[in-house]
Amino acid sequence: MRDSFEKIKEKLSTLSRRQIILGGGTLAAAGFIANQRPAKNAGAHNDYFLSLQNAVKQANLARPTLVIDKQRLDQNIATLRSHLRTGMNYRIVAKSLPSLPMLEYVMKETGTNRLMVFHQPFLNLVATRLPDADILLGKPMPVAAAARFYDELGRGRFTPARQIQWLIDTPARLAEYAELATAKNIDMRINFELDVGLHRGGLREPGELPALLNAIDAHPRLSFSGFMGYDPHLASVPGVLGWQASAFESSTGLYKAFINQAKSHYGDRWQQDQMTFNTAGSPTYQMHEESTHATEIAVGSALVKPTHFDVATLDDHVPASFITTPVLKVRDKTEIPALEAIGPLTRFWDRNSAKTFFIYGGNWLAEPVSPPGLQTNDLFGRSSNQEMLNGSDEVTLTTNDYVVLRPTQSEFVFLQFGDMALFEAGEITDTWPVFTQGA
Repeated sequence: MRDSFEKIKEKLSTLSRRQIILGGGTLAAAGFIANQRPAKNAGAHNDYFLSLQNAVKQANLARPTLVIDKQRLDQNIATLRSHLRTGMNYRIVAKSLPSLPMLEYVMKETGTNRLMVFHQPFLNLVATRLPDADILLGKPMPVAAAARFYDELGRGRFTPARQIQWLIDTPARLAEYAELATAKNIDMRINFELDVGLHRGGLREPGELPALLNAIDAHPRLSFSGFMGYDPHLASVPGVLGWQASAFESSTGLYKAFINQAKSHYGDRWQQDQMTFNTAGSPTYQMHEESTHATEIAVGSALVKPTHFDVATLDDHVPASFITTPVLKVRDKTEIPALEAIGPLTRFWDRNSAKTFFIYGGNWLAEPVSPPGLQTNDLFGRSSNQEMLNGSDEVTLTTNDYVVLRPTQSEFVFLQFGDMALFEAGEITDTWPVFTQGA
């Protein structure tokens, strides 16, 4: 009898331990799930975005619209100017501000006529409509594109021989441009692209320069005008252990070595005041406040600050560009075609997928920012017609309300909406037409 009692006691003890272990495991699993589940993120438009929504509603902009906040644009222009040392010139990156009225406004507010252009149709448009512009090409253009520019350039005050610097990256491209200058009997100014660490092309060693300068000197229609060294990679180099400072020193040191090589080549014929030494970009322009080798910095995106420019080096710039688009449909749950059965599970796991909002248009290079908590649905996929956005049950959007997004970049995204709408003091006050990609 005693043996039987002891066996029963042992079994009960084992069962209790097993239950405790299982119970503890269940609690641990529950804790893990609770810690791993996405946090509920929701809210209404804040006062700024509510004002923006009301402005586009009042202007009857019931379609996807690219909105520029003029007061924030002005703030960014003032910030840019505050970082320019005495003697440092500013060149506007036209691809990032692709609108003639916008370029004219920034030119007036910054007191510059210098533009950087990246696309042949834009080049022809700027030469025709902004005939006093001083233009540096932002990338090496196929020689056929350069030829087309001359073929399509009408009569006017713009003089390419004085007002354009063509960007050259290789001896082969220089030879092509030399042939074009001979064939068309035109003078061409040549600016060399330098690889100062980005490794996207351009001259890498100062020793490459003498042969190229000799080729220019030997051609009656070509002249050397300077260098362009784009260095946005520097903003991404970690500052720990002095890595960023070292990378900056290496980049600027290489640039200076090219300048010294050119000086040595020309000797007494060297004309420093006639040279264009362009550097930087939006992420790095503030790193050049003390630079003395460059004569100008190139900045565009920092003035409108898309999300890709939310970097430490631009902390004192503010977002000035937004996309507003109406909500077309609202559903109180999220359903994926042919996967309806897993809907409750996905909604349980991610509480920010509880509700569905279909918007007018979509699939832009942009991120929803207001109201907070909206997200795209990877299972449903993207749509350029009626994008699905999900949010928690606390998102209170209704049909005909607006979602606000921030572009991730400006150069292509800005071209997708027709005229930009200018937002100022709570109203849409004007529109600025954008460039067109082709003729």
